[in-house]
This record gives sequence, C-alpha cells and structure tokens, in this order.
Amino acid sequence: MKKADVMTFYSRLRDANPEPVGELHYVNSYTLLVAVALSAQATDVGVNKATRPLFEKVKTPEAMVKLGLEGIRDHIKTIGLFNTKAKNVLALSELLIERHGSIVPDDQAALEALPGVGRKTANVVRNMAFGAPTIAVDTHIYRVGNRTGLAPGKTPLAVEKKLLKATPDEFALHAHHWLILLGRYICKARKPDCPKCIVADVCRFKGKTTLEG
Repeated sequence: MKKADVMTFYSRLRDANPEPVGELHYVNSYTLLVAVALSAQATDVGVNKATRPLFEKVKTPEAMVKLGLEGIRDHIKTIGLFNTKAKNVLALSELLIERHGSIVPDDQAALEALPGVGRKTANVVRNMAFGAPTIAVDTHIYRVGNRTGLAPGKTPLAVEKKLLKATPDEFALHAHHWLILLGRYICKARKPDCPKCIVADVCRFKGKTTLEG
C-alpha cells in the first residue's frame, strides 16, 4: 500500500473512532493481564462473562493466589482450555508477587517470562495499560494486514514488523484497536463486508464483495 493510501486508511479509521477501546472487561493493569491471557483461543464475550464476577472478588495477585487453583478453575470453567489457563493465572500471579512487587511490569521480556503470556498478550497489555505503541497481531489483524495490502506477511511476527514500520507515529497508539475492530466487524474472515468498509477504495484486496454479493 502506498504511503498516501496508508495515511488515508488510518485517517478514516481515526475519524470514525477517535478513541477506540478494547472489548475485554478489566479494572486495572493486573486484571487486564489476566483477561488477555484468558482470551487466547476464546472470544472476548466469553471471557467477559467469566471475569466480571471474578474481578469483583479479585483485583490483585495476592487475592488471586488466595483464591487458589480450584477457585480460579471454578470461575473460568466456561472458557476453553480453562485447566491450563487456571494454572497459568495462578503461576503468573505468584511470579508477579515474587519478582515484581505485585506490579505488572511495562517490559516486554518480563511480561513474556510470565506463564501463559506470549508476545501477543504482552503487546496488548503494554498498549492498553501503559500506552506503548505496540501492535498485537491476532487472527483479525493478520488477516487485515494481508488482505488490504497494508502489511502482508507469512507469519504474525512478519505482519507485526511491517505494521510497525508502515504505521505513522500519529496513529501508532490506537492502530492495534482500529485494525482489530476492522477485522472483527467489517473485514471478516469468511466474507468481508466491503460495501460498508470506509477504507475499501484504498484496500488492495482483489476479491471485494458487492451489495449483490
């Protein structure tokens, strides 16, 4: 995608949604970390349904450790892979207490060292909790990057690197959310809703859909 088109692309997304927010429920940086870790291979709606009652009781690593493994499992049993995720949530809570004074670190390597926290989760947390201009490439952003021509790549990391290079500084903070929302609601996997897309004219996808189908 040409630089002028990139500017148009992001400018329109910004104008339509100047202050985008994530759809996961959380109350502080710790509960954000837990929610994002739980969202792997799960929907935000499903995670929110489980975490709303959990976060009414638990807002700190200490409270999570006190709740214990069985208590965590009981709260998140409706989420896929809940057994493994419960173990990871307990373990990452213990490590936050032990290594970081119960504070979620604004550090990529430190976050990725926590159980159940990969590059994508760390990027989301740093972006949403600390305002870092990171872009966490999930399935939606991977699809948008490739389909539109904004940042084509064969792996999530390749798409992430191209997005970071292609995205102008003025759009870097919110790019993550704009791209996710575009992929989730408009540039959908099975059939993109191109007639409703505000950036369709700068998108390089050759199989654009029409009102007739």
